[in-house]
Amino acid sequence: MGFIPLFIMLGGGALLFFFTVKNVLQSKLNKQKELLYKLNSLNPALGILVEDSSDPDLLIAALKEKKIEKSIAEKALEIIREMKVNRIQYNELLKKAPYNWVGTIASFQVI
Repeated sequence: MGFIPLFIMLGGGALLFFFTVKNVLQSKLNKQKELLYKLNSLNPALGILVEDSSDPDLLIAALKEKKIEKSIAEKALEIIREMKVNRIQYNELLKKAPYNWVGTIASFQVI
């Protein structure tokens, strides 16, 4: 009878950890989509560029090839850099030991 509260607390802690990590991973995915949408709505010329790929490295290379206003290009580069940082943080989080278990159970994929 003395172990039942211990098992309930252990299970509750594990469940709370699972939901917290799932929430963090989902918020990073939502931020990535939001940044992509913001980049897409920045300029109609960039919209075609964004629809082709969501990889920040390819977006930077394509942005350098196109002739776009300097102010729009700077804003786009800032958004792309933020996307890159967010992607690296998300992927690094999925590589760590307890977080990759949650990622596997909740079916999160590497960006």
